[in-house]
Parts: sequence; C-alpha cells; structure tokens
Amino acid sequence: MNWARHLKLLTKVGVAALALGALATSGNAQYIYQGKFTLPFETHWGNAALPAGDYNFVMSSATDDYKLYIRGQVNAIIQAASTDDRGVSAHAQLNLVDIADVQTVQTFDAPELGRTFVYFTPTQKHAGHKEAHQKMVPQTAPATQASEIRTSIAVYAVGR
Repeated sequence: MNWARHLKLLTKVGVAALALGALATSGNAQYIYQGKFTLPFETHWGNAALPAGDYNFVMSSATDDYKLYIRGQVNAIIQAASTDDRGVSAHAQLNLVDIADVQTVQTFDAPELGRTFVYFTPTQKHAGHKEAHQKMVPQTAPATQASEIRTSIAVYAVGR
C-alpha cells in the first residue's frame, strides 16, 4: 500500500517535471536570435522612435515574420519588411540612414542567421523643403541614394 502511494507521487512529480521542461524548451524555441545594442542618438525604426540608450532584443521565429521585440527606455515590436541573404556583413550591425536629419534604421545584418533584415524608411520625397534646397543631386542618381548619410551601430549577439 505504502509502495503504491510513493509510486503514484513519483509519477506525478515526473510528469510535472517533464511538462515544465517541455514548456521551457518550447518557450526558448520561439526566439531564434537575441542580443543588445546601444543607440548614441534618437533613432527611428519602423513606427517607433527610440531615444539614445541601451537596448536588448529578441527575434521571433521565421514563422512569425521575423519580429524584433525591443526592450530599453522604450519597448517596441518591429517587423521586417523583407529579408535578403546576399551580401550579409561579417558583423551583426544596424545600418542607419540620415533622411532629413532623422536617423532611421534601414537594415539589420545578422550574420549568425545569414540574413539582412530590411525595414521601411521614409522616402526622400517627404524630406521637406529644407532638404530639397540644401543638397544638389546629380541628374543620374536617385534622390534617396545621393542624399543619405549612412551609419552603422554594432549589435552584440547574446547566447550564441
């Protein structure tokens, strides 16, 4: 009788441990990439405006369209417009462009994943009156490429 009670208790504890282990594993499996970065100035990324400061992020799986969950002074969820697997940088980095004095994330190179994530940025057409009169653009170059100033910010992968 006593033996049967101990076996029943041991079975319940074992099943509970397996269930917790499975939940912990499935919870981790949904994130394919995580890391941190520091923004030296206010930066726009998708629809979010991120003030200067330290940030952590996790990236959801490909089945969720590569969403980035960013935590720092501001929390944001950013979704890539597209991905590219050609010409990925050797180092993880955010690639920013200065469009009408607004720093904006254009791409995120994640060499550990073999991908560059591309994000929507405002077009130069909306840059404003000031920008249009200050910069002379050659006729052969599109306005969005000729007037952008590019900056890269290092990203540090965590747990890889």
